[in-house]
Amino acid sequence: MKITVCIGSSCHLKGSRKIVESLQNLIRTNNLDDKVELAGTFCLGQCQKGVCVTVDDQLFSLSPDTVDQFFEENVLAKV
Repeated sequence: MKITVCIGSSCHLKGSRKIVESLQNLIRTNNLDDKVELAGTFCLGQCQKGVCVTVDDQLFSLSPDTVDQFFEENVLAKV
């Protein structure tokens, strides 16, 4: 599974750094280092929607407050 987080300027201002840090921690805590790849990318073209995150090319819009629920529903449930 590959998770990509936009780190472009708009998403950076909306909290992408906190989201990356949270995802890194969740991946490590759940021992998923060998199953989940976390990467950064620049603009995904959906700046108005919040921090853009893809999971295997499916687009999601996150905020630092929604990372835990996103991880549970879209990562843990699928690995």
